[in-house]
Amino acid sequence: MPETYLGILIGIGLSAACGFRIFIPLLIMSISSATGHIELSESMGWISSYPAIIALSVASILEILAYLIPFVDNLLDIIAGPVAVLAGTIATASFITDMSPFVKWSIAIIAGGGVAASVHSATTLARASSTAVTAGIGNIIVSIGEIFGAVFLSVLAILFPVIAFFSVVALLIYFSIKLSKRYFVNKEKTK
Repeated sequence: MPETYLGILIGIGLSAACGFRIFIPLLIMSISSATGHIELSESMGWISSYPAIIALSVASILEILAYLIPFVDNLLDIIAGPVAVLAGTIATASFITDMSPFVKWSIAIIAGGGVAASVHSATTLARASSTAVTAGIGNIIVSIGEIFGAVFLSVLAILFPVIAFFSVVALLIYFSIKLSKRYFVNKEKTK
């Protein structure tokens, strides 16, 4: 059973990384599984196939390039929200092995999809702020930060799942504090 809990922690870490970039965490997960560094649930073995690695590599490159174009990145954020939730759900489900399908998918949707949605929402707000302040020019810096976040968190989740989990918790607390401060500052200004 401890492997199950570690698997869930890996999945949650990768799900959070999917909130930064959708395809990079899945690509890192795919390569890690194909090289034997991690073990996926039986039903998700297709993720480590060579066609999946190729498809995820192409998708990652296209996603990185598209997010470096100001205003296109804002449009992609609208589309990427639901897709990030789906990717986060798949990432978490891929590591849950010793549970009934109902429990597995419930955890994957709630924990994986929820974490991916939370991180993606925070990055969308950061990009919207950057667009408003810099007319989109600063979005390149936001995009590079998201790429770094996706890669770093994915690798951390695979190598050190417990540290990755607590990093995700800290990240979500940080985003919540920033968001609540913004809300209360704006509420005070409207009085």
